[in-house]
Amino acid sequence: MAKYISVLLDDKRMDAIKGSDLENKIDKMFGGQLNAFTLELSDAKAKEIMDAFFTARVDSRSFITDVPIAFSRTLFAEIAKTKSLGDDVIDAVLTQVDEIKEAAAKESEFLPTPVL
Repeated sequence: MAKYISVLLDDKRMDAIKGSDLENKIDKMFGGQLNAFTLELSDAKAKEIMDAFFTARVDSRSFITDVPIAFSRTLFAEIAKTKSLGDDVIDAVLTQVDEIKEAAAKESEFLPTPVL
């Protein structure tokens, strides 16, 4: 069964893809208040992501969530560079797993604990 991963698009990311064919592939979420790309992953690609990041999980919609922020940044950077949502993007990101893990380790050092 296929899995999916969502890449949220803020204004800066929307500007990065402006004028490309990717604009036609934007999914509107929450009544059009949020823009995202949805990438469909084969079981093999999904397993590679799940194996690479211990925090990753699959939610009830078959979306992979809880990946490091560095993974999401790298994924969007590859999408913007290649102007593609295909397997080539995932392959390119998976070649950078070691760098992503290093960046993810630094993220946890810099993220402040929420004040309740």
